[in-house]
Amino acid sequence: MSALTALYIGLYYVAAIILIGGLAYRIYEYAKTPAPLNIPTTPAPTTAMGVRFRMFREVAFFESLFKSNKWIWLFGYLFHVGLALVLLRHVRYFVAEPGVLITFIQPFGKYASLAMVAGLAGLWARRFLVDRVRYISTPSDHLMLALLIAIGLSGMAMTFVAHTDIVQLKAFALGLVTFDWQPLPGDGALLVHLFLVALLMIIFPISKLLHVPGVFFSPTRNQVDNPRERRHLAPWAAALDKDNG
Repeated sequence: MSALTALYIGLYYVAAIILIGGLAYRIYEYAKTPAPLNIPTTPAPTTAMGVRFRMFREVAFFESLFKSNKWIWLFGYLFHVGLALVLLRHVRYFVAEPGVLITFIQPFGKYASLAMVAGLAGLWARRFLVDRVRYISTPSDHLMLALLIAIGLSGMAMTFVAHTDIVQLKAFALGLVTFDWQPLPGDGALLVHLFLVALLMIIFPISKLLHVPGVFFSPTRNQVDNPRERRHLAPWAAALDKDNG
């Protein structure tokens, strides 16, 4: 095993531990955060089933963003849909026999990277061209967008410019999963791409990208609008109310 392969194997195991552990801790924190008030954004559903449908529309179609700003919704949706297809396309590297769905989306995932980068470029341009957005943008906002675009461009370079050894790359990826380590191709674009992806995995749990799990814990989205019908009590408040009663 070469030193380069060993370096990337170690990097990805460390990145995976940080990503999984960090996300688990953040989700635990979200779940434990008190929600003492009933504060759903109105008009809100008045039933639990309605809340589930609302969350589905929010996650699948970015409903609230569509209502607030069509341009941001367009670029954001381009990025997220493109990213979803790209990630599904990458599943083939980690399974010995890709299923029908993964095989079917391969050509779509190949060109979805263009939509992904286009969406990111639009979101980044907004941070320069819109005065009020430029005023509140921080260096971390720009660096995160730059990192995501660099990941997209380096991946596109392997697809459309300098093709890497896909068979050897799949053997390396499968080896990471099964602990049967295989040599890593030494292509420059691939090494850059893999390094940037590992960097994203490491910083994900401390970045603004935590809105991915966070949306499910937002009280303005996941609460039923029934303050007149039912008194809202957080678990800790209910315990105090019982003790004082």
